[in-house]
Amino acid sequence: MRTLLTSAQMRSADQFTIANKPIASIDLMEKAARAFVQCFLRDEFDATKSVAIFCGKGNNGGDGLAIAHLLMANGYENIKVYIVNFSKKQSDDFTINLQRIDESRCKKVVINQPSDLKSLKADLVIDAILGSGLDKALTGDYEELVQFINKQHKKVYAVDVPTGFFSEGKLPEVYNGIKAYKTISFQRPKINFFFPESAAATEKFEVVEIELNELFIQKQEADFYLTDESDIQKKLQPRKLFSHKGTYGHALIIAGNTDTMGAALLSSMACLHTGAGLTTACIPQSGLIALNTSLPEVMALPRDEYTRIENPKKYQAIAIGPGLGTNPENEKLLESLILANQPLVIDADALNILGERPDLIDKLVPNTILTPHVKEFDRLFGEHDSWWDRVQSAKEKAKRLKIVIVLKNQYIFICLPTGKVLINLTGHPAMAQGGMGDILTGIIAGFVAQRYSATDAAILACYIHGKAGDHLAQEQFVVTASHLSARISKEIKVLISI
Repeated sequence: MRTLLTSAQMRSADQFTIANKPIASIDLMEKAARAFVQCFLRDEFDATKSVAIFCGKGNNGGDGLAIAHLLMANGYENIKVYIVNFSKKQSDDFTINLQRIDESRCKKVVINQPSDLKSLKADLVIDAILGSGLDKALTGDYEELVQFINKQHKKVYAVDVPTGFFSEGKLPEVYNGIKAYKTISFQRPKINFFFPESAAATEKFEVVEIELNELFIQKQEADFYLTDESDIQKKLQPRKLFSHKGTYGHALIIAGNTDTMGAALLSSMACLHTGAGLTTACIPQSGLIALNTSLPEVMALPRDEYTRIENPKKYQAIAIGPGLGTNPENEKLLESLILANQPLVIDADALNILGERPDLIDKLVPNTILTPHVKEFDRLFGEHDSWWDRVQSAKEKAKRLKIVIVLKNQYIFICLPTGKVLINLTGHPAMAQGGMGDILTGIIAGFVAQRYSATDAAILACYIHGKAGDHLAQEQFVVTASHLSARISKEIKVLISI
């Protein structure tokens, strides 16, 4: 897992690298500028375009000056550097790079106040005004300048972080910083890039390597981590000779209702393709024909208003909720399973029942897995006005209750009993279809049935669920839940074989 650092920790990583590589700070800045330019040129290879580079007087502005010099060396002729002279202070490395610009043929304009900028005719803008570390909304001259740039509706590339964007922490309700097309970030993405509010600041981001000391970075105490393919490969276990269906466990999927049998079928299908040795679907009597027709491998446990799971311990995994309904009978069923001291995978309507029964939340067994989307999470734990606060709540609840919370969004936040938050990077907007949550629940149950820990089951399921969607999205505009389910086993096979 890759450690995600705060802006202060990233500055420490810079200083450690400078001291121990060793490398001069101006040379590290040059390395960062080269990495930025290489990334930029992959997108913007037309050197006839005009580029305006806005540089503050700190190290972010120093990066911008170095970028200007390198773009000229790569054939860009029409470059203009705007020095944002709103502060008396300037960094040493900015001063060195400014002298290099003065000695070059690059055009330079000094902006002492926003009104100095009358027009902006460039095709592209590079934002190097303010770097990371900001924790207050822009005001005064900086706000006025940024609003002027935004109103020009130019294609903006931000250096490391858009001016006005917080690298971590709660973002302001109204974002008033640079609206970038793309942010090119150094060594690690900023934590806040993974929160939905970041869409107001940057349409996309890319991370470039600048050879900071990785051992130092990985040793830092952190709350947030990124899961990588190598992590998944280490956790997945190949099937061994002489194993049998009992080896891979028995999963019970309690799902579906008269009008929502699709949810039960999707969850059961995903559990099956993930590799549970036996899968039983606890469904309404009315769904038996659909189940037997579409999933003959899945056993049925007909559910009625009197259903109780007589021996829950016989199942290695029990998932409950997709398409279930929130009637009193299902509430009693959920309560009986919680009181049976069995870890569960709880999704959808079972989460909504918990939201109405907060007394049951405190009775959840350690290693229970909750899989809420944003509305379900807020029903469980109260309204939140920002994703930062929501994730902090999930982190606290997971630690206190000793459970795993899989908080779903474009990037899934897997909140562990240890207090760590793992961010899953796989997944594609093409997956924005009904039934995807049902599939994820089935995959988690499938891994739990195979006796993976709750933490590993959640990590594996989120990664494989998203990876299957990523691959299908290369061929399809929209990825359906049924298509994705059929891809699960292939993804596992590829990951184990690598």
